[in-house]
Amino acid sequence: MLIDHTFRPNNFDGWRLDVTRYHDPEYFDPSRKPVVMIPGYGMNTFILNFHPTGPSMIEYLCSKGFEVWAANLRGQGDSQKVGGTLKYGFRELGLVDFPVVLDLVLEETQTEPDVENVHAVGCSLGASVLYGYLAHHQKNHRFASLIAIGGPLRWDEVHPLVKFAFQSPKVAALVPIRGTRLLAKTFLPMLKKVPWLLSIYMNADQIDLSEADEMVKTVDNPNPYLNVQIAKWINNRDLVVDGVNVTDALAHVEDLSILCLLANSDGIVPAGAANSVCRVATGSCSDVLVVGDDENWYAHADLFISEKAQETVFEPMSNWLTEVD
Repeated sequence: MLIDHTFRPNNFDGWRLDVTRYHDPEYFDPSRKPVVMIPGYGMNTFILNFHPTGPSMIEYLCSKGFEVWAANLRGQGDSQKVGGTLKYGFRELGLVDFPVVLDLVLEETQTEPDVENVHAVGCSLGASVLYGYLAHHQKNHRFASLIAIGGPLRWDEVHPLVKFAFQSPKVAALVPIRGTRLLAKTFLPMLKKVPWLLSIYMNADQIDLSEADEMVKTVDNPNPYLNVQIAKWINNRDLVVDGVNVTDALAHVEDLSILCLLANSDGIVPAGAANSVCRVATGSCSDVLVVGDDENWYAHADLFISEKAQETVFEPMSNWLTEVD
């Protein structure tokens, strides 16, 4: 049974973040380094501790002895604006918010007192936020390892629909910023009848959609300012954070264990984008795990909530963390 404790750290930039620590007293191993998870675009940490038919990703990792931290940065989950602005992007998320989370974890962890680094897990765009942080902290990143779950670095491959949606920064800024969760709640039940409709995002044949009302709790409204940055990134291929080309910077990161975990039919973040960090960070020890095959194909969301996610995603992820811990 999970025990959780929520913290509300001040990022000193007008926001209180929403960070929760999880562990399972029956299995907790304090000798293992803490795991810190960052959710992706238009989502919050709810999906990391939710699964419609079995243990969630967080529950699974905790059952293997890990202490897991799930962090909602500004604009995600229950983070609260206290005088801050909604005009934020990769710099604010990766260089302001994430260091606050990292300091909190290393101060409040219940693992061994001399722990100095963490296993960082970035989910989708959350991995890109971590890349931006890493680009500015090549030597003092405080990472024991890095796992990117469907996380893009360099857009060498872009799905036509994604390319169309972000073809213009000006158009990307006009994406509606309210009502996204309600839209998802209305749309999800339709997938069983027209599964091709969102096939770039999920394989409806292997996801139990009976709890769609719960599932949509992970949906957050998009941010226009961040949308503009994403559009520029996709068009230019390389991500630039606070003046630093992240691709170029990660080429200089050495001796960091990196796992790229990706779906074989991901239309949101295709393989060419999702495994790009492993091609770039040649000075680090990198592994690539592709989930799915032609018969049982996986898309973006399947990595978290497919019916067999425990055996196809969570277990190999846990085994890899145990090996590098």
